Amino acid sequence: MSPRVTVDRDGHVLLIGVNRPEKRNAWDRRTIEEVGLAYDRLAEDPEARVGVLYGHGDHFSAGLDLADVWPAVQDEGPEALSGGGSYDPFALWKPPVPKPVVLAVQGISFTLSIELALACDIVVGADDVRFRQLEIGRGIIPFGGATVRATTQLGWGNAMRFLLTGEEFGAEEAHRIGLLQEVVAPGAQLERATEIARLIGEQAPLGVQGTLANARVAQRLENERAAADHLRELLPDILASEDAAEGLQSFVERRPARFTGR
Repeated sequence: MSPRVTVDRDGHVLLIGVNRPEKRNAWDRRTIEEVGLAYDRLAEDPEARVGVLYGHGDHFSAGLDLADVWPAVQDEGPEALSGGGSYDPFALWKPPVPKPVVLAVQGISFTLSIELALACDIVVGADDVRFRQLEIGRGIIPFGGATVRATTQLGWGNAMRFLLTGEEFGAEEAHRIGLLQEVVAPGAQLERATEIARLIGEQAPLGVQGTLANARVAQRLENERAAADHLRELLPDILASEDAAEGLQSFVERRPARFTGR
């Protein structure tokens, strides 16, 4: 079988590519596992100073492959999204990787794509990118960090707009609210993200990692831990609800969900 995730080192840059284009790079359990292992390699390889995460093909990711991932989340809780490595790509359920990661997104970039954008350090998007946080329409809530980070990183109103409506938004709006740091022509997002990563890789490694670690302490760790603990308590009842079952069934049957509030 071809790898779900490609890993290549270009000088000091570790390129991590989600490789399931026939499924719009939807993340199944195998993809989650392989991305986690790639993050371990980024952390442990002394020659790799910065990572670039991207998606092969026309789309970054349609989100989770719910039919495959759902049972694991019900059994293991939201931590199932972090994979089996030492570092969580979503920087929520395990420690964040200690080196910076630049994200390149294009085309359909739904649900976990937004959460990865919030977890990564710099995000470059093609101007054809399409963001959408779909969980609210499936009877569940995001559990990869959107509820934890979006309000502080993007502003309360901006976050609530896409979290509570499930509306799609594009590159211009994402750049306005700060989800994207740079917008480029379609097809140029990986090249530009790699250019930025190379520039980071030229700097003093200890200085880069120290800057990243200190900035995380200032902005994230204390408040995010409390929010993550609350999410862990909240999620099981929501996943066990009738609305969640209906949301999953509507996803499988590709139809609008009919929610009852139970």
